[in-house]
Amino acid sequence: MSNKLELTWYGKEKKINIEPRLLIENKELSNTEFDADTENMLIHGDNLLALKALESKYTGKVKCVYIDPPYNTGSAFEHYDDNVEHSQWLNLIKPRLEILRNLLSDDGSIWISIDDDEGHYLKVLCDEIFGRNNFVNTVIWEKKYSPQNDAKWLSDSHDFILVYAKDKQTWRPNLLPRGDKQNKYYKYDDGDGRGLWRSDNVLVKSFSQSGVFPIVNPNTGKEYYPAEGSCYRFNRETAQRYLAENRFYFGKDGKGAPQLKRYLSEVKQGVTALTIWKREDVSDNQEAKKEVKVFNSGSVFATPKPERLIERIIMLASNEGDLVLDSFLGSGTTAAVALKMKRRFISVELGNHAYTHCKVRLDKVISGEDKGGISKSLNWQGGGGYKFYELAPSLINVDSFGEPIINKEYSADMLASTVALHEGFDYFLTKSNGKFDRN
Repeated sequence: MSNKLELTWYGKEKKINIEPRLLIENKELSNTEFDADTENMLIHGDNLLALKALESKYTGKVKCVYIDPPYNTGSAFEHYDDNVEHSQWLNLIKPRLEILRNLLSDDGSIWISIDDDEGHYLKVLCDEIFGRNNFVNTVIWEKKYSPQNDAKWLSDSHDFILVYAKDKQTWRPNLLPRGDKQNKYYKYDDGDGRGLWRSDNVLVKSFSQSGVFPIVNPNTGKEYYPAEGSCYRFNRETAQRYLAENRFYFGKDGKGAPQLKRYLSEVKQGVTALTIWKREDVSDNQEAKKEVKVFNSGSVFATPKPERLIERIIMLASNEGDLVLDSFLGSGTTAAVALKMKRRFISVELGNHAYTHCKVRLDKVISGEDKGGISKSLNWQGGGGYKFYELAPSLINVDSFGEPIINKEYSADMLASTVALHEGFDYFLTKSNGKFDRN
């Protein structure tokens, strides 16, 4: 019996042998008009097989993984089987998470959307796979505005986003850009070239005797000590320098107690993200439905995520040029947002909506026809590209006698490439001599 703390369920110990498959580009479906050398990938096929196919080339190279797996809510969705028995759901998600961890770069992170049905079990499973010490936070996303009046118990208004780093000790999220909400308090200007400022508290919670001394108001000569049991956030020497530099504010009439002038130019030029994400900041389900309806009004994807939500994740977890991966692409939001934000992307989708939703959406983003989502805020005019890939069929079939045989669909080139893939190599045709060489 293992001494470690772990989640167990029926079938967990059963080893899964995943056959590495070739990824075959379908050039007729690729869109490389504006970027012939694009590395972006839209893959149609089972995401476990696709992730295994990616593993040899992309291990340690993905900066940000975002996935939105089926929540196993017991509901029936048109595009997903979202009613899988609990242990089976865990058996399905575990091997995918294990490969995703391998694909993450040392400074990478994974963000997983989930709700109450499996969220707490998923947290324990992720602790096991990514390490409990690498758990960053659980984000609360407000996905609905109005209550669900037909709810039998409580009307759920949020989802979770579990956040894990490959190495939490070295990983740090980016800051969110400062906006009017953060800057509106900086409204004073002394005309001395330092720019806008606001008043700030001169006291600090942690007590130090070096912070107990009088500050003299130069306009009245009155001395001001910190309140009993508290202290200034600076020492006497610093206070004298602040007085000389006119960094204290003594009220509108200049006769009050000192306050510190906090200059906008001196604060960090970004905002630390909170763990509660309100719908007015990152949108909600209703806006997400409106966004995807533009691309396919006849079959609206059941559970899309809004572009502003994915923008927030990608902004925190990556920089321009970094590689973003989504192996449950759904309606195509992650790939569309990554493209608009000038990230590289790999996206995987099993269902037919890889053609009817994801490809259609990406094509409109590339052409500049997509004016929704974050297009306006980023002044998106189009550009970029992607290559469309299909998974090769299984290498081995079984004949009428029950014997394994090589799939007749495999050409000599495919067979050579597949054998190389199984051995952990890339196989390609060298133009100099027309022969295949292992790389």
